[in-house]
Amino acid sequence: MNDWIKILNKFLHQTQTGELKYASYPKEWSDLVFRVSFGMGTPAKIPWICLITPEMRVSEGYYPGYLFIKESNTLILSYGISETMEYESTWPDEILDNNETLYDHLDGDVPRYGKSYVCKSYKIDFEEDKINFIDLKKGKKYSDNEILGHLEQLLEVYKRSLSIKVRNNPALPSNHSVFYMEKQLEDFIIHNWTDTELGKKYDLIIQDGEQISQQYKTGIGFIDILVQDKTDNSYVVIELKKDQTSDKTVGQITRYMGWVKRNLKTQNVKGIIIASGFDKKLEYALEVVNDIDVYIYEVDFRLKEFT
Repeated sequence: MNDWIKILNKFLHQTQTGELKYASYPKEWSDLVFRVSFGMGTPAKIPWICLITPEMRVSEGYYPGYLFIKESNTLILSYGISETMEYESTWPDEILDNNETLYDHLDGDVPRYGKSYVCKSYKIDFEEDKINFIDLKKGKKYSDNEILGHLEQLLEVYKRSLSIKVRNNPALPSNHSVFYMEKQLEDFIIHNWTDTELGKKYDLIIQDGEQISQQYKTGIGFIDILVQDKTDNSYVVIELKKDQTSDKTVGQITRYMGWVKRNLKTQNVKGIIIASGFDKKLEYALEVVNDIDVYIYEVDFRLKEFT
């Protein structure tokens, strides 16, 4: 049994117990954040799993997910859409035009999440320790590999839609490709540090033989990358944005710069913002903020300083 099927089986078995704890589940899957819920305080009628980018929230976003309707033992692999707050973008039109909503698929018999779209639906048959996944319409029993394949196809659509969204940003040149997640950008910079312009000026921080620059832990969150100047060992806070960035990023990076100044006992702290583009709000904010540079990244990773 593959790892994902083990997780899915564990999830489905737990829906039958009333247990609400979820700490034993993974924190991420396929470069996405893993989220699971069985209810808050009392068991939910529809427990769920979703896979989401770090930039989105379950309450405000769109994402692949599983919705288990306990009353009918129906599991939906969904093009999930938050029902709490509308996100700035959603699934591609071809998905919305060619798939049923959960509400339509189940003829209105659904207590929540009716606006999400159906990718696959399964009738779940609990057979002692084994769980059978049966096509809700055709009655076909799916193999583990088929179930995993359904998810992988959905994840491919999701990641492609995220890439299309940022590629179609009108503020960027038509040939300007970007990363679909900030974690990708972060990993790329760290892995190619010595080949970047930054690597010529700054050193990654090594402690007890371990690199601790990436996702540097502070009392107010995690700094994307914290490095030190090669000339004077002063600290440099690097904030990454996969897409175009605005003046809000200035508040975020100065907060971390303040934490470094106070807690790492230094007066000389610099900030660097790396993004695929910037708007006028950021440009004006930088008029009155010292010690922050902006770089525009390209996929082949030439860094251009913003002046």
